[in-house]
Formats: sequence, structure tokens, C-alpha cells
Amino acid sequence: MGSLEVDARRAAVRDAVGVGVAVGLSGFAFGAAAVTAGLSVGQACVLSLVAFTGASQFALVGVIAGGGSLVAGAAGAVLLGGRNAFYGLRLSQVLRITGWRRAVTAQGVIDETAAVATAQPDADSARVGFYATAVSIYLMWNATTLLGALGAARIGDPEAFGLDVVGAAVFLALLWPRLTAGRGPARVAAVAAVVAFAATPVLPPGVPVMVAAVAVIAGGRR
Repeated sequence: MGSLEVDARRAAVRDAVGVGVAVGLSGFAFGAAAVTAGLSVGQACVLSLVAFTGASQFALVGVIAGGGSLVAGAAGAVLLGGRNAFYGLRLSQVLRITGWRRAVTAQGVIDETAAVATAQPDADSARVGFYATAVSIYLMWNATTLLGALGAARIGDPEAFGLDVVGAAVFLALLWPRLTAGRGPARVAAVAAVVAFAATPVLPPGVPVMVAAVAVIAGGRR
């Protein structure tokens, strides 16, 4: 293995750990929000262990906190999590995982792992970046979910700490170099943002993201 390959893998791990720590801190906000919405500490922790997709988890507890039914909250969470299917299509070409490992790998397909993996210069470092990101976020997210749930009474409103925006900020930071690399990606991103912004007030949670994805797919095909 050459020095360039070693450096690429080290950079992938460094990025993965940084993303894992930054995004994992959002688990404090989720744990507190879940308990405040009426879930038990155990339910909040199981949700993070099984679902492992922050946006969908926040959507679920948001509906419950607003007085909505569990069915409505779960439907919105599943719809919002549907965007991971688009990541999976791309990552299947990048990671080239086969057999039973595909099912295990699918659990780690989220915004941040997709961003880190696709930002790497070669397939080997992409796999290293993906798995390192998935493991670091999974461990950090579940640990902070537990701590946030246990400390919900003291934290009060989790949004007051700004932890709910950490994930989005990190994801944007990872994507920014690609968005500024040429006019094509920037235009597609701008159109998708406008579509999502316009659809948010009139469509249920999760639907605007899927509608905006249509613009991204159309732009990518072009």
C-alpha cells in the first residue's frame, strides 16, 4: 500500500471521528426531546438503537409532542427516512458490498456516512470513511441519547442549546466543496432548496425532502 493510500485512509478516519463527535452531540437534544414528549428513557434509547436516523427520530417525537398520534408520527418518520434509499443507491456503487454484509451496512446509511464516503478519492478510503463514520456516530448518538433522556428535567428545552442544528451544519460543511466546484451542482442544489422551502408550509414532514429529491435526480440525469 502506497503512502498516498495510507494518507487517504487516515484522512477518512479523521473526518469520520470529527463528524461522529459533532453529530453525536445532537443525541442530547433528542433524548431530552423524547422524554419531554412523553417517551420513557428506555423507549428513547431503543428508538436510537434501532432507527438510527436523527431527522426521522426528531420528526416522530415532534409529532407526539404536538399531540399527534403515534401512527402519524411513525408515518412521517418513515417518509423522511426514505431519503436514505437514494443514498443507498449511490453507496452501493461506491462501497460494492455483497452478501450478508449489505444488510448490516444498510443500518449505517445516513446523511453523514454518505457524505464522508462519497467525498473520498478512492473506493478503499470510501469504505473506511463510511464504516468509521457509522461506528463513531452510532456509539456517540446512543450514549448521548441516554444522557439527554436522563437529564431531560434539568435541560428543559433542548433547542435552547442549539444542538438540533449540529447535524445539518456538519452535513452542509461536507457538501459545500462539491456545491462550489461548478455551476451544475450549485444550480441543482439551489433548485432543490427552493422546492423544499416552498413545499414545507403545505406538505407533511418528510414530503418536502422527497419532492426536492426529484429535482436532484432530474439534475443528475441531465
